[in-house]
Amino acid sequence: MARPEQVLVLEPQHELKFRGPFTDVVTATLKLSNPTDRNVCFKVKTTAPRRYCVRPNSGIIDAGTSINVSVMLQPFDYDPNEKSKHKFMVQSMVAPYDMTDMEGVWKEAKPEELMDSKLRCTFEMPLENDKTTEHSAMPKSASASLDDGEVKKIMEECKRLQMEVQRLREENKQIREDDGLRKRKMTPMAASHSSSSSAMATSAMRDEGLSTRVLALCVLFFVIGVIIGKLAL
Repeated sequence: MARPEQVLVLEPQHELKFRGPFTDVVTATLKLSNPTDRNVCFKVKTTAPRRYCVRPNSGIIDAGTSINVSVMLQPFDYDPNEKSKHKFMVQSMVAPYDMTDMEGVWKEAKPEELMDSKLRCTFEMPLENDKTTEHSAMPKSASASLDDGEVKKIMEECKRLQMEVQRLREENKQIREDDGLRKRKMTPMAASHSSSSSAMATSAMRDEGLSTRVLALCVLFFVIGVIIGKLAL
């Protein structure tokens, strides 16, 4: 007696495609849909069980619902001249209304109650253009990442610059105090006016020099902060 037609809808229907490189686990997704008004039991089998990990590999699909099955191909040495002979089979049957033990139901199932669909496997390697696109799309932070030693040097430089800025601030404060003390000691009005003008000019030049150095250090801080921010990401 011929087996009944598969009630589950498979996506894809006939072929599972695995796209390399195959130096790591490659996953293909198989969607199983149950358009009927009955619950359906299913099992996923393969001719190469050591090469694949299937989750879930069995279960029940409620009426009118669907599930995604992850088929994970384990890493292997890919040979483009070797064609894949691996195949998968999705076996199913309508779940009894009074089902309590799914394994028992499978053991007691009659051949005419079982339905199955078969899929073949294909392996594909990405084209050279795809590889180039993938490499060019990599973020700069990943392609030009710094090692721990370089990060430590940057942090030490930040600390040194912070101490330098603090020293400049204290030096600037001391210069202002010295100028105020010098002004108070000037007695003649003319001398006071002349000396004050000279001192103010000197102080202004020093302040300008210090301000320029502080500004340069602040800009450097900002650049280093951006670098560290990218590293943190």
